[in-house]
Amino acid sequence: MTDFDFDAYLAIPRLSGLTLSPDGKRLVMSVARPAPDGKKMASALWEVDPSGRRPARRLTRSAPGESAGSFLQDGSLLFTSSRPDPERTGDEKEDEVSSLWLLPADGGEARLLVAPPGGVDAVKAARSADVIAFTAAVHPASEDFAADGEREKARKDAGVQAQLFESFPIRRWDHYLGPRERHLFAAELPASEARIDGPKDLTPEARQGLLETGFDIAPDGATIAIGWERTNDLSSLRTDLVAIDRASGVHRVLTAPDAWYDGVAFSPDGQQLACTRSALGSPEEPTDTTLWLIDLATGEGRDLTPDLDLWPHAPVWSPDGAAIFFIADRHGVSAAYRFELSTGALTLLSSAESFDSLSPSPDGETVYAMAAGPMRPPSIVALDARAAGQAPRPVRSLPELDELELPATAERISTSAGDGATIESWLVLPKDRTGPAPLVVFVHGGPLSSWQGWSWRWNPQLLAARGYAVLLPDPALSTGYGQDFIRRGWGRWGAEPYTDVMAAVDGALERDDLDREHTALMGGSFGGYMANWVAGQTDRFRAIVTHASLWELRGFHGTTDLGPEWEREFGDPYADPSRYEEHSPSRMLASIRTPMLVVHGELDHRVPISEGLRLWTDLQRHGIDSKFLYFPDENHWVLKPQNARIWYATVLAFLDEHVLGKEFARPDLL
Repeated sequence: MTDFDFDAYLAIPRLSGLTLSPDGKRLVMSVARPAPDGKKMASALWEVDPSGRRPARRLTRSAPGESAGSFLQDGSLLFTSSRPDPERTGDEKEDEVSSLWLLPADGGEARLLVAPPGGVDAVKAARSADVIAFTAAVHPASEDFAADGEREKARKDAGVQAQLFESFPIRRWDHYLGPRERHLFAAELPASEARIDGPKDLTPEARQGLLETGFDIAPDGATIAIGWERTNDLSSLRTDLVAIDRASGVHRVLTAPDAWYDGVAFSPDGQQLACTRSALGSPEEPTDTTLWLIDLATGEGRDLTPDLDLWPHAPVWSPDGAAIFFIADRHGVSAAYRFELSTGALTLLSSAESFDSLSPSPDGETVYAMAAGPMRPPSIVALDARAAGQAPRPVRSLPELDELELPATAERISTSAGDGATIESWLVLPKDRTGPAPLVVFVHGGPLSSWQGWSWRWNPQLLAARGYAVLLPDPALSTGYGQDFIRRGWGRWGAEPYTDVMAAVDGALERDDLDREHTALMGGSFGGYMANWVAGQTDRFRAIVTHASLWELRGFHGTTDLGPEWEREFGDPYADPSRYEEHSPSRMLASIRTPMLVVHGELDHRVPISEGLRLWTDLQRHGIDSKFLYFPDENHWVLKPQNARIWYATVLAFLDEHVLGKEFARPDLL
């Protein structure tokens, strides 16, 4: 075992939100570290020299922290923060909501631009005009932010928290929606030090249509394109792409009502939009995603990657508009691609690591990105904008990342399923292990996901530091292996996804460096579903950890925040609940023999606490050795540093007890 423990893991700076200045001379990112009290993560903005000649420097400092936003054409930087208004008068306590700030290009003091009482959550700046678009939460029918604040104050003064819902949805992830709605605003930037006065609400009738949708603004600032969720027909949930004229406020739907559109990005000339288009899917055929191009004037769209058997996302234009860069899951990494519009040529730039935040340089020669892998947390790299199959070049950023030493190695392994399909996995092995290592299997969530990159939630390095090997299999339904691989498990969660996991385990345990007698299995969300399903099918594992897990699918449909979404895969449960019932782990309760640790957060609306409570009650009622780790202040994930510390301590103590035969070491403070 090594000295890499939770404190060492927590000290690793968490980089995200990379963006490049218009002149290509400054990379800005958000860096998150534990706050001084250790109770939350706090982020700050840092600047990195793309050439690597200058060391990274911190741009912002405040207790609430800052999130990176968007560069203006003069190199000034927009960001959001809940830091206090420096010009506020009076002693009243301010609500902790994010306002929009501007950091001058010359490095002067940041100044407040606009402070909606409901907070700003995203911002985009036009490339060639002093115009911005941002999203903020407001009460319906509020004429301006002052009226919105008065409405909120009236509710608080009256002690009213009740809401009357009249349409779906009413919850999302960890909170009930309303009474405010997310609206899209646009404004011209004032020429002086003044604040934005009276930004224009472009979506006064948004209701809940803009919940989690992305948007972009044309280079000249005249048009904003935004995704708009349509929930009026619960049997056909989708997101349209809407173009909004900033001057008139006129809306124009650009897409047919037959798919889910996301990742919208304007071309440099403002005439076209790149995005991703996802077919809605049905119980007979799974969803599929492709790269889509839309003519802004006509709304005509076309598929750019019909022959790519992967799912592209996060498209970004080259500066000359000749190409589109994107990323796609591919065999355990999120690979970087270039698509040439004139020829249709597709180039795999790199699959050496998992990339995100692609940021092309103004000269079109380089693409900067964040890169990560099982052996490396996110850091900045550079790619040649045209070369195929390249290794990324590291860009000097934070010394802590350059000096980081981890306790494990990682390698790709594969095995064959019963139907001949190849099942690939990451295998993480402790470096200093003598003799065969006990094995812990992690099953990923999603289920339309895969193990790629670095995880800040379930990190195998912490288990490797304790001597465990960790297997990260990608069973049927995993992305990055083609549409047929997804089709194998579509609506069949208890079939091929399960047998693929077991085939991956069997294949791994043929190795001499793994201990086949000392194994455990863990999973969260869909992975938690699979953990429960495995528990009812076999007692070969010495312990099972099930986090935020699905237990009884018919009840889950009615309590999750987005139940109709699952009808695309399992069908209408009111007409035919058979698939829900057939693939519910709860029906195998009587067969469970394996000790289980149940973990759930009270604020989880994606997999509601009712699933964890029902599972826990059923396990206890049937005399199964089990424990329940409950977080009243967490949602689908465990995000607070000290809660994460408790999570790892409890999970490791549970594994040590049942896999290694040690006495259970109850974590401090529990």
